[in-house]
Amino acid sequence: MRVLVQRVSRGEVRVGDRVTGRIGRGFVLLVGFTHTDGDAELEWMTEKVLGLRVFSDADDKMNLALGDVGGALLVVSQFTLYGDARKGKRPSFIDAARPEHAVPLYERFVALLRARGALVETGEFGAMMDVELVNDGPVTLWLER
Repeated sequence: MRVLVQRVSRGEVRVGDRVTGRIGRGFVLLVGFTHTDGDAELEWMTEKVLGLRVFSDADDKMNLALGDVGGALLVVSQFTLYGDARKGKRPSFIDAARPEHAVPLYERFVALLRARGALVETGEFGAMMDVELVNDGPVTLWLER
């Protein structure tokens, strides 16, 4: 499981003219799955994302987590995180989980985040999406399990 975390002041996902998710302060999570991912990876990633202390405290130190600042999550599926471009000019996506495996993982990840009290908005799995965000900092982290 790979997650690109971007701390944002706002984020939005559109499919065509329809907004599927919109947040203010928080994280945009671009999420990809591989064939071997399961509950252990989902649990670990849920705890890691919600526990990240990358928001500034009163002393301007990265010391606060998402819940401490009342932040939200915008979770967007992105199988291209498993693209391998080491050879040739066209990436291989052989390591990306097929939709029949990835969709339940994506849905479970969103459910786990919500079950722990996070405000979660989403994109639309498998759709061509326009993702707009304002990266705050910028702060961007790559998480992998």
